Amino acid sequence: MKRHMTCLFTACLLSLTAVSSCSGKLPELDDDSNGSSSDKSVYNMYYYGEIETLNYLQTDTEVDYALCANLVDCLVDYDQYGNILPGLAESWSSNEDMSEWTFNIRKGVKWLDCEGNEVAEVKADDWVAAAQYVNNYANEPGNQYIYNTGGVVHNAQNYYDYTEYMMLSDGGKLKTDENGEKLEPVPEVKAEDIGVTAPDEYTLVYTLDYPCPFFLSCLSYSAYMPVNREFLEEAGDMFGRSKENILYNGAFRLTEYIPLEKRTLVKNEDYWDKDNVFIDVINAKYMLDASEVTEQEFLDGEIDQALVSLDDMDKWMSDPEAASQVHSMRPDTSYSYFYGFNFTPEFGAKYEPYNWAKAVVNEDFRKSILYALDRRELAAVYEPYNPDILLEKTVTPVTFASVNGKDYTELAPLKDIMQQEQFDTGLAKEYRDKAYKVLKEKGVTFPVKVLVPYNPAVLNWDKECELAEKQLEETLGTDYIDVIIERGPDTGFLSGVRRSGKYSFLLCNYGADFEDPATYTVPFTDGNTYSFWDRSDDPEIKKLFSEYNGLISQAISTYNDTEKRYELFAKAEALLIDHAIICPCRVSNGDGYVADRLSQFDGQYSPYGLATSRYKGKIIHENSMSMNEFNAAYEKWEKERLAHKS
Repeated sequence: MKRHMTCLFTACLLSLTAVSSCSGKLPELDDDSNGSSSDKSVYNMYYYGEIETLNYLQTDTEVDYALCANLVDCLVDYDQYGNILPGLAESWSSNEDMSEWTFNIRKGVKWLDCEGNEVAEVKADDWVAAAQYVNNYANEPGNQYIYNTGGVVHNAQNYYDYTEYMMLSDGGKLKTDENGEKLEPVPEVKAEDIGVTAPDEYTLVYTLDYPCPFFLSCLSYSAYMPVNREFLEEAGDMFGRSKENILYNGAFRLTEYIPLEKRTLVKNEDYWDKDNVFIDVINAKYMLDASEVTEQEFLDGEIDQALVSLDDMDKWMSDPEAASQVHSMRPDTSYSYFYGFNFTPEFGAKYEPYNWAKAVVNEDFRKSILYALDRRELAAVYEPYNPDILLEKTVTPVTFASVNGKDYTELAPLKDIMQQEQFDTGLAKEYRDKAYKVLKEKGVTFPVKVLVPYNPAVLNWDKECELAEKQLEETLGTDYIDVIIERGPDTGFLSGVRRSGKYSFLLCNYGADFEDPATYTVPFTDGNTYSFWDRSDDPEIKKLFSEYNGLISQAISTYNDTEKRYELFAKAEALLIDHAIICPCRVSNGDGYVADRLSQFDGQYSPYGLATSRYKGKIIHENSMSMNEFNAAYEKWEKERLAHKS
């Protein structure tokens, strides 16, 4: 299984020339053509994570595609319980073994520019154009892998490999790459050879190399979004670099965008399902620390969403009116959090990367850290009242997938992991003592410096790092490790830190792309940026990686026996955890505590893909829920979800 991961470019959005003119002016709320101000549903909020690009066909970064999910629609939609509904495809069918899927595209849907002018009609070729773009190496697609894991679209990977070879070899002229590595010729594959075709204007066909019963769940990911071919070709490298350089067919248009300052989303009045869009305008202002919003701003109606840090909880709770507006967030099982060890460090010499590289390949050293982490206490940074609701012992969350009535995490050997205690200071010290003796003999210098960066734009991440430092150093001793907490960049953290290998030990997360265990296991194969263990020269790590890769390859190619497929994935995931390549810890709880006039139980839901990022279906309520109201609503929603889940 070959998966390419490439770093996204950092778009300089402030100084780009637009392909088409767009004033970006917000419609006046008292404009008769748009209704009076009292008729408008306006949601005011702050955002604290800036996008790198609007190129949804390139990005695999959540902060990017969470915005784009509101601007461009997919073939399928979701209801509030996670069931798939018709989207831009009004119907579909598959052949008997589910290796060929045919979609009937909804007629009359329009592509608009940011001012709302009609540009073209949405047609089947828009998905063909998207597939050809995403699978072209020259476009640096960070999300291409889903064509080769979520359904294995015919010739998608072959075309990607061919375009990679042609680019690296300068059209076949060079025999070696820039590092002197031999370039093996790759058979020619044309863009039109990819198994995504449009027999007519409103019929779209995906041809897969293997049967794929979960293929529909892949289609709400950014790589499967449509694009107008003519506009894409006209925009060229500018596509997605500004609001003028994309087209819109979704529930909203981005009418105003100034990076690190503000963005405005306005309801698309030509939207095919506009009766299910209940917000007219979303005004979002950038704030480096979104927790700085005061309770008075929220109570006065100046802002409709306020993130409440734990430091500010006492202040909010001391005011009865404010206290009645604060609640926790619904656990987000679409995101799994884990700590990753970096086996190929690329950070500065002052943090002693060479010494870390020698220490981290020792399994006892890694396990000493794993067992010294009290993950329940770390989860309490975000959910102090009920941290157990977030805890996970595996990367794949419980209830994400099941086979023959059995949850995936109940399959051997994950079942054993689920029954183990993962925090044990006594065991941590035993592994420490064994590791110290061996590593000392190999010339490792103690204390080993452990670089732990954090993203300052993410609420409470710094507090979790400080607590992890305290746990590790108190249990293992400062003569064994020296945990160094470092503030990362405010923007571009993924490309600047994690994907660049500038860490020793890092809190990572991964969002599910589709409904299959592959989505949580394939990211640790070739080219991964969660541990870089595939690049390690250590014989033991290379052996483990080879075993892991073999299990994943075997599982990926097992399409006719779901139980066997899941068992292979379970064995691979257990290998990651048993050998402490990673340390699973929790699922997401969104932003912790919040006062929000939007309810999390309105709108779309799915434990993978883009559904929960959409504002479609959400309603602005007069007040935010209280803690008790939220807990009751969450319990009711969980019961209804199980009852309504198809």
